[in-house]
Amino acid sequence: MSTAESFQKPRWLRDLCRFLPLKSQFVLTGSVRDLQARALGETVTTDTLNAVLAATLLEAGYSDVIIYDIVTGFRVLERPGLKPADVDRLLAGLGLTPAGGRAPAGLDLFSITMERLVAKDGPPLALIADFASRLVQRSDALSAQEHQLFSRALVIGQTAQARPVGPARAPLFNSIIWIADKEGDLPDWFVINNARLRHIPVSVPDRTVRRAIAPHLIRTFPGARTASADMLRGAEDELVDDTEGLQLVDLNAIAQLARSENVSVADVGEAIRRYKVGVTEDSWKKIERARIASGSAEIAKRVVGQTHAVTHMLDIVKRAATGIGGGRRSGRPRGVAFLAGPTGVGKTELAKAVTELLFGDETAYIRFDMSEFSAEHADQRLLGAPPGYVGYDVGGELTNAIREKPFSVVLFDEIEKAHPRILDKFLQILDDGVLTSGRGDRVYFSEALIVFTSNLGIFSSSPDGTRVANVTPDHSFAEVRERVRSEIDKHFKLVLNRPEILNRIGENIIVFDFIRPDVADQIFEMMISSVFADAASLGYQVTISDRAKADLKRLCTADLSNGGRGIRNQIEAHLINPLARGLFGFETQGRYAIRDIETNDSTSLVIETE
Repeated sequence: MSTAESFQKPRWLRDLCRFLPLKSQFVLTGSVRDLQARALGETVTTDTLNAVLAATLLEAGYSDVIIYDIVTGFRVLERPGLKPADVDRLLAGLGLTPAGGRAPAGLDLFSITMERLVAKDGPPLALIADFASRLVQRSDALSAQEHQLFSRALVIGQTAQARPVGPARAPLFNSIIWIADKEGDLPDWFVINNARLRHIPVSVPDRTVRRAIAPHLIRTFPGARTASADMLRGAEDELVDDTEGLQLVDLNAIAQLARSENVSVADVGEAIRRYKVGVTEDSWKKIERARIASGSAEIAKRVVGQTHAVTHMLDIVKRAATGIGGGRRSGRPRGVAFLAGPTGVGKTELAKAVTELLFGDETAYIRFDMSEFSAEHADQRLLGAPPGYVGYDVGGELTNAIREKPFSVVLFDEIEKAHPRILDKFLQILDDGVLTSGRGDRVYFSEALIVFTSNLGIFSSSPDGTRVANVTPDHSFAEVRERVRSEIDKHFKLVLNRPEILNRIGENIIVFDFIRPDVADQIFEMMISSVFADAASLGYQVTISDRAKADLKRLCTADLSNGGRGIRNQIEAHLINPLARGLFGFETQGRYAIRDIETNDSTSLVIETE
């Protein structure tokens, strides 16, 4: 059986045909500006809504289909055997003045002509009021002219009479079909509870429609003529699977893009990616694999003592770069990582290091501090305000950023502080890889690497409600990982009641260990080396005696509860501030040595010139 023989008309069209003998007026809303599937011979192709409507109405027994819009006026849609003289005669018969096959008309003339058409004898006619949403400025505050139009439409709809037509003597009205963006664009008193009017929503093409149109589109791709039958079937499957939620006009555009950019039929997914993301070059393919292969050593210079976390993160990066795992076919992000652990252990630093590894600039990532999104309606900052609200035309911070930089690392810092409503948006990102902004634009995350950081699991609530430490440095790393994972599970499943988010993250929860004493020593050495290097760049050659260094280490690593960030704070208090104070007393740059450290009310350094 051919594709055309097995093709079934869309539901909205079947509903229209069913109710033509029963209703005198119809309102079509929804995906009315999309192309529609249509069987022509042995092929299922696409055509405009008006063309499909005209063909269906003529097949049902209507003699002619007239269309009106506020700009063009009246015109007659083409049919076999229709001549220019017939068009002029038909329009003139409705009291219009045709010119070049058209008859300009404003709202008043449209209103009168509509009444004449409904009352006209002879073969049944259909009138399509296209762009009906633009006939009124506000449906809840009509002008006198607009009110007169829809009042007349309401009255003639109640008085219209159906007449038997054709050999089967099926009754048909002189029908009026309103095509609007949404039902609320027309007055409520005209649409709601109107027994002579039928509202028919036109939906986005489902999988069946996309499957029917896929063979026609695939055969227009470069290389389709010489491709094997198996390759063509595979390309059709890919086109159907990867275009969920898109309109037929988008599918047509994908095929046209493939032809203009010479994307082979063997790489349909690449054409879809280019259309969705909006850029031609794939930045993931430009990443130097040798750089990633040696990334462990580079990242270890910045994230110390977290070898397991670095290894796991690099596995996610390698999977993102290679595309292994089907992320591109599903539309989901290239990779997802959930970094959990105590404060100051390197979670955010790891995200920065990975960004620099991928794109050569640690500031190239998109960061959102989720503590700023704790309010109930904070999701509007991410996606944009809905229509009618202040800021609607600005868009959302997240959707705008991804549209501008689709190839990026997106960091959501301290995710547990976000309002639970925002987590529903993350579910859409992780599951479908797409968000719809407040302006209605679809934004795709299929090329992004998503990183969450969290302090969940470090503390827990005791039976009396007090906050107690769930893990401490006294626990082994294996125990820390087990306890943190358990608390994260409890938080998402019991506290937030969002276990599905945890399922989307899967095994990509990376738990960081506490900063242990040996790791603290390494961090201390790295940080003071960095301080002396900065001083040297300013013309101050500073050295430190072993005794002073030992005292400084003791001061800076005595309390590791705040991790590496705590060590940095202590270095600032016990080295940077007193060093700046001491060097400020010298009039010239030069070589200086720190001989000793004195701690009283504040730390001071014994500095000598060399």
